[in-house]
Amino acid sequence: MRYTTALSLLLVTALWTVGLDEAPAGMAAGGRLAALWSADLLLIQVVLMARIPWVERAYGQDTLARWHRWTGFASFQLLLAHVVLAVIAYGKRSVTGPEMLLAMAATAALVLVVVTSVRRVRRSMRYESWHLLHLYAYLGVGLALPHMLLLGSDFRAPVARAFWWTGYAIAAGSVLVFRLGLPVWRTLRHRLTVDHVDPEAPGLVSVYLSGRRLDRLPVRAGQFFVWRFLDGRDGLRGHPFSLSGPPRSDSLRITVKVVGDGTSRVAGLRPGTRALIEGPYGRMTATTYAGGPVTMLACGVGVTPLLALLWDLPYPNGRATLVYRTRHPHEVAFLKELEWLAEHRGVRLVPLVGPRAEAGSWLPAEYADYDDTQALRSLAPDLAGHDVYVCGPDPWTASVFRAARAAGVPPARLHRERFGW
Repeated sequence: MRYTTALSLLLVTALWTVGLDEAPAGMAAGGRLAALWSADLLLIQVVLMARIPWVERAYGQDTLARWHRWTGFASFQLLLAHVVLAVIAYGKRSVTGPEMLLAMAATAALVLVVVTSVRRVRRSMRYESWHLLHLYAYLGVGLALPHMLLLGSDFRAPVARAFWWTGYAIAAGSVLVFRLGLPVWRTLRHRLTVDHVDPEAPGLVSVYLSGRRLDRLPVRAGQFFVWRFLDGRDGLRGHPFSLSGPPRSDSLRITVKVVGDGTSRVAGLRPGTRALIEGPYGRMTATTYAGGPVTMLACGVGVTPLLALLWDLPYPNGRATLVYRTRHPHEVAFLKELEWLAEHRGVRLVPLVGPRAEAGSWLPAEYADYDDTQALRSLAPDLAGHDVYVCGPDPWTASVFRAARAAGVPPARLHRERFGW
């Protein structure tokens, strides 16, 4: 993807040099190049998060989200450079017209998106509010197009016009097909409804869903959907929940931790409630499994995709370990399933209960004397030859990853999926 982005920017630069003879030079030309780079990165940013299935499978949503963030901030900085250079170059000359008003509106929309994407601001907002404001990025992309075509001298050459129209068509088509069309088609085809809701542990519930032709739904254990339940209360707000069991031909199961308004609604869902789905997403599936022993580390509700993988992965009998981290003993969920897996597939269950030892460690306070890497090696002396699957809060997962890398686990055998926003 990095090479694709570099090639695209190189083509934009080449097309810009072709138009230099017909356009103002100096700061005005530099401002035009900054605007072209900004627009190119903006289109790439849209494509990165268009949920294109083969791109998701190749890179994983967490990697795409990181690239999306980087290209977004780079595009915004180039946009600001374009505005500053244009003001300096044209001075007091008045440039008015509807296309300029649209450009100002596009800039305002993108400023709103960037400001609310800053981590400190983003964490202070509800997910639903942030997601709604983030949609203004599409408005910014759409409003910028007339400004580019009507005022930009870089679109007169047929090659340049073909390049930019193709770029906009790919971005718009990706969103329409994969962010809108495919979820609608799968929702209508499979008609998922709530069958029943069961408590698993205090503050943790499982939702069992039934539907049609689920054997044709291309989902694997370890993946997640964005779910919208039409229960009459903000039903169009989406939440990412992973499967907590292997997908079956007639049912799916998700498990939800009740932590806020949206998730508390899930606990009260009634049988027959329709579900809208977007997905499946995620690449922490059996396709990443290289074979041999497996070590999984879960924290809290992060056990859900790992439990599904324990059912699905073809590991040898007795060669799988699940390290299950919770703060309190009553938070341990799926105990009967884990006991069945221990008895019939030889899964070794290692419960770690209690508050964290300290910031930056994945261990509970009871094991504060252990070094993070030393603790992993004591659990699996040959860990470097294992596939390691990790799911939990980002800081905890980062601690596990540092310890696993220090224990010699190669990056190709370290697997995780981020669900945060």
